[in-house]
Amino acid sequence: MVPMGKQGRTWCLVWAISMAILVASGLVEAHKKPNVNMNVMDSCWRTNPNWRRNRHQLATCSVGYAGKMSNNGGRGTVDYVVTDPCDDPLNPKPGSLRFGVTSIKGKVWITFHKDMTIKLAKPLLVGSFTTLDGRGANVHIAGGAGLLLQEVNNVIIHGIHIHDCIAQGAGPVMGPDRKIVQLGPVDGDAIRLVSSSKIWIDHNTLQDCQDGLIDVTRGSTDITISNNWFRIRFGYAHVVNNLYLGWGIYAIGGSMEPSIKSQANLFIAPQGGNKQIFWGHSAIGGFRSVQDVFENGASFSASLAKDVAMRPNYRADQNFEVADGRAVKLLTRSAGALKCSSRC
Repeated sequence: MVPMGKQGRTWCLVWAISMAILVASGLVEAHKKPNVNMNVMDSCWRTNPNWRRNRHQLATCSVGYAGKMSNNGGRGTVDYVVTDPCDDPLNPKPGSLRFGVTSIKGKVWITFHKDMTIKLAKPLLVGSFTTLDGRGANVHIAGGAGLLLQEVNNVIIHGIHIHDCIAQGAGPVMGPDRKIVQLGPVDGDAIRLVSSSKIWIDHNTLQDCQDGLIDVTRGSTDITISNNWFRIRFGYAHVVNNLYLGWGIYAIGGSMEPSIKSQANLFIAPQGGNKQIFWGHSAIGGFRSVQDVFENGASFSASLAKDVAMRPNYRADQNFEVADGRAVKLLTRSAGALKCSSRC
């Protein structure tokens, strides 16, 4: 898991996994008996055989800087089902993904009726209190634009394949509340966050986009990215229970003076080549390893900053139990978009 504190930027490079169980009033209570074969966050909802009927339970399972996302579900939430993979950036058709994101006021929980591939003609502007829930369908957003979260809050993106995104020219697009927004050129990110907060990006499969995979920029804060691959550019990141396996040049990349606390991760170095896990020693603000596990000669040169050891200073609703680094292989085996039928 990679909770992002103050503004930061990421590119996904390694599977990340988050650990937590949180229960909120007004939503279905999570099963309290953890499954030892899952990380605790997944145990919060995947152990429930009726997860399809209790989809909003997912919102109680996030941790890290995003905290609980319980305001995304429950009373007053509109459940919208995508039935049509078409996309019209200015006049979205009912049943399409863009219609659900732009035309429904208030809280919306979006699911998908069937397997589909959606080619976005322009970036999809996701509004506040929106959940994209791909569980139970094989959903690909591919071959076009990606997702843009601009000055929004309380967003969950879960269980989506996003790949082969391409750069887009400037032009108008319908945004939340059916407002037409004039967008400048975009670089081809899978998911881009601009000045947004309280965002949970979980169990997605992201690859092959022209610019980056997850781009967190310009004052975005309170972000939890779990079960995704990432690189940290700047800001503060708490990197927890990740599996880094057979990297090329480096396992963790940093530039522009990020502060990174690496805790209980498993690093398995490649047979040949560089066994150092970190890149960017001359440009880091602070780097601290705690309870990490190193195999096959993996090595870690830590550069300490005074506040890295003390952070992340989570609130009670953000805190979570860190698993033993030796359990990471088991805990990360379900990373990425899940294949869900009666069970996930």
